[in-house]
Amino acid sequence: MNIRHLTFRLLQVYVEVIQTGSISESAKRLHLTQPTVSLQLKRLKEAIGEPLFVLEQNQVIPTDAGRELYRICLQTLGDFSEFNQYLGALQDGQRGHFSIAMVNTAQYILPRLLGPYAQAFSKVEVTVEIGNREQVLRRFEQGQDDLYVFSHPPSLEHACAGRFLRNPLTLIAPASHPLATKKELALADVMKERFLLREPGSATRMLFESWLQGKGLTLASSMQMASNEAIRVGVSSGMGLAVLSRHVLPKQDSSIVTLDVPGLPIESHWYFIARNDRHLSQAALGFLRFAERELDNCLGKEWVRNDIGALLSALTAQS
Repeated sequence: MNIRHLTFRLLQVYVEVIQTGSISESAKRLHLTQPTVSLQLKRLKEAIGEPLFVLEQNQVIPTDAGRELYRICLQTLGDFSEFNQYLGALQDGQRGHFSIAMVNTAQYILPRLLGPYAQAFSKVEVTVEIGNREQVLRRFEQGQDDLYVFSHPPSLEHACAGRFLRNPLTLIAPASHPLATKKELALADVMKERFLLREPGSATRMLFESWLQGKGLTLASSMQMASNEAIRVGVSSGMGLAVLSRHVLPKQDSSIVTLDVPGLPIESHWYFIARNDRHLSQAALGFLRFAERELDNCLGKEWVRNDIGALLSALTAQS
């Protein structure tokens, strides 16, 4: 058998002839002339090197080799038909894989979007990486992921950003604190307190320190802690005050109160970030389109600030 001479078209013609049992009928269905079909069958026979059928009363009857070839043709063409469907789903973002890296605080909100997405697109594999800002920035610089989530978008070359959610930073205190019941506190009332802070480089800390600097203020006392959860527990235990994303605070936690201070909360936003110098998978683009449609339902209309469409336009313009 000379496999180099086999083509999908030859196999398709052969399957049609065996199924109809007629060269003339196959020609009609394939929109070919009868001589063309006969020529294709001759080429197929020459490539295989064995008789594939006999004609009995103008009816095509496959030989043993012809029946086996017919079986293989059906299997091969069926496999490629499935592959074609797979490609279509891949190009529509309904299959495939993408990775998303997020800063620690984003883990309080992204599951509410990723959960419904996973249910709607169960054949897309998603890899989630979580780290502090420095770690996620390093992943961005190395191009390790498709998408990134920051609460303060990096001013880096190739960064393309679209905000999607409000991220107010609120001042919290233990419910037992003397300031907890007071209204309209002055800044001077809280500046003498100890503040619990994330590591340098944390977006929340950067925004808080920038807010203080803008008002000409410095903290009298501070303590660095490794995570939002540690800070929240530290505040509820009376270790000090803190500025945290409102998304970090459990709704039913009676051990913590929000202090009423002029200029607070500090308004910030969550952003989806992608590199505009690399190909973004259709699965990742599909997730962004899903997020653009479903933000209100998944995250609450009062929180949403939806600029994902502009991000999508910028990314697709690059491709």
